Amino acid sequence: MNTFLHHSENRGHVKMGWLDTKHSFSFGSWYDPKYMGVGSLRVINDDTIAAHKGFGTHPHDNMEILTCVLKGTISHKDSMGNERHIHAGEWQLMSAGTGVQHSEINQGDEAVHMLQIWVIPNIQDAEPNYQQIERDPKKSPNEWQLIVGPNENAPMHIRQDAEIKAAYLEKGHTLEVKATQKFNYVHMIEGEIDIAGQVVKAGDAYLFDEDSTLTAHEDSQFIWFDLNS
Repeated sequence: MNTFLHHSENRGHVKMGWLDTKHSFSFGSWYDPKYMGVGSLRVINDDTIAAHKGFGTHPHDNMEILTCVLKGTISHKDSMGNERHIHAGEWQLMSAGTGVQHSEINQGDEAVHMLQIWVIPNIQDAEPNYQQIERDPKKSPNEWQLIVGPNENAPMHIRQDAEIKAAYLEKGHTLEVKATQKFNYVHMIEGEIDIAGQVVKAGDAYLFDEDSTLTAHEDSQFIWFDLNS
């Protein structure tokens, strides 16, 4: 069994005024050749954004950009004409395709905590697209919540042979992972779980390639990336 535990303390930590962020994989000014992504999963940034601050208008292309808001509300505006608020418990998927300009600003009086996740698409130069859903796993604990998938009938459609699922697992409960694809990568948001005898804590991530049982040592929230490439 090929496994790898990515400890939280090995993430890149960048703090610059209004932004306090932890990078699971090499990003911006933080670079470590040991952490360049897992298959098509290229970025997991754990961002805390100060009140009335944020990312000004900037471009992206040919990237699937998923935002998961954990606390607060982030305001999004883009060159496709979308102006939306993404609240805690909501997810946004922006398929940048041929190119899009966008901004994310915290217009509130409290800090926003969110994850920014990038997946490399399997289709280049497609038309940009925007999707947003409410999917808070804490409202339906102890089961997988599908967030994005490769098929049009998924809650949000991603341009990659991948599924991304989230869960909130109460202490003592279990969930099964069926390893049907090449990479299975679980990123911990909070809590502590056991995966096939491996303890995975908040901020950690675990890569594995066999069916496994996840058991919560305490109330826990996490994301499962099921990737074919």
